[in-house]
Amino acid sequence: MTIPATPLANPHLSVRLRPYSTNIFTTITALANQHQAINLSQGFPDFDGPDFIKHAAADALLTKSNQYAPMPGIMELRRALAQRFTNDSGLACSPDTDVTVTCGCTEALPAAVFGITNPGDEVLLFQPFFDIHRTSIILAGCTPVPITLHTPTEALDEPSALAGPNQFWFDPAALKAAITPRTRAIVINTPHNPTGKVFTRAELALIAELCVKHNLVAICDDVYERLLFDPALPHIHLATMPGMAERTITLSSLGKTFSLTGWKIGWAIACPALSACVRAAHQFLTFSIATPLQHAAAVAIAREAECLPPLVSLLKANCELLGQTLDNLGMKPYLPPSGYFIMADVRALCTKLNLANDVALVHWLIEHAGVATIPCSGFYADPALGKHMVRFAFCKKRETVIEGARRLTAKLG
Repeated sequence: MTIPATPLANPHLSVRLRPYSTNIFTTITALANQHQAINLSQGFPDFDGPDFIKHAAADALLTKSNQYAPMPGIMELRRALAQRFTNDSGLACSPDTDVTVTCGCTEALPAAVFGITNPGDEVLLFQPFFDIHRTSIILAGCTPVPITLHTPTEALDEPSALAGPNQFWFDPAALKAAITPRTRAIVINTPHNPTGKVFTRAELALIAELCVKHNLVAICDDVYERLLFDPALPHIHLATMPGMAERTITLSSLGKTFSLTGWKIGWAIACPALSACVRAAHQFLTFSIATPLQHAAAVAIAREAECLPPLVSLLKANCELLGQTLDNLGMKPYLPPSGYFIMADVRALCTKLNLANDVALVHWLIEHAGVATIPCSGFYADPALGKHMVRFAFCKKRETVIEGARRLTAKLG
């Protein structure tokens, strides 16, 4: 998410970057620090992942190479990721040709977009969106075309039956209408940031049908794939849909699954032809990723099953506590079935406090309640669509969420 450039913007800054020169996450975190606010804005834990992974990194630092890794990643990690993907999807995956280790999903996404698009192409994406999705498309010289995810309380004249119950949903007709002869790709983020939506099999089947019909490449950002709260809404790889194995680039990362967001270890998995496109861009973006951390990441992947249950349990409990607090205070939280975040409709609270929109409320909450959150207007191509929504992060220690809830209740209850 970004804030608009001002008339005092740096005149040396590239025209394509001027609307995105200041990141809202950095701005809000600075304000939170200034006011000693509980930071429920940025999507990173205030605790580290398991010690055994950090010990593996320390051991690799001392006993293994600290020189450049191979451009696609060390083979030990690529083998682990290929096996993981096959176990999840049932699809064959070659560590030699199909897996590329990247600098987090943050680099994997632009590497995929840069690798497969040409200037002037159109790329579909769902809004609200994570800011890097849209800016990667723009920096590639392409046009982002947003498809709106509607809140569970909004309804079509003939409501879509594709979404799960109480989920954000999109209008199939709007998706179909957005495709033009210039459309090259679609970005799907499931589970989704910021809504927490898990795309259903029916929704993915429609997307797959359209990709095959119009020869589109699907770029799937799956970083929250393991952080699921509802067994009725499992994560499904789009690549498993008919005709999609050869036209899907699947992205994920270590950071969210293992609470090690600072490591920036991500990956892209695709058929050899699409992997070659990703690698063509990756070699000029970062070339290779920290070698000792890749060795530790392979250890983490091997022991993933023992790390996940306590993390998912914590996130689900934090989500329920924070959601109940927001509901008690007159906001309308949309409890997610996955991920790190709750989006809440704050129109009633803005009216009560005589505040104009989400940005004004976020500043008020930092200054008066001592809690930082993120305004959602910047997650939309048209900010007006999100000006009544605020995003809260619950990927924190239990005591952090409890204190955030206490401060909100003390000021607004």
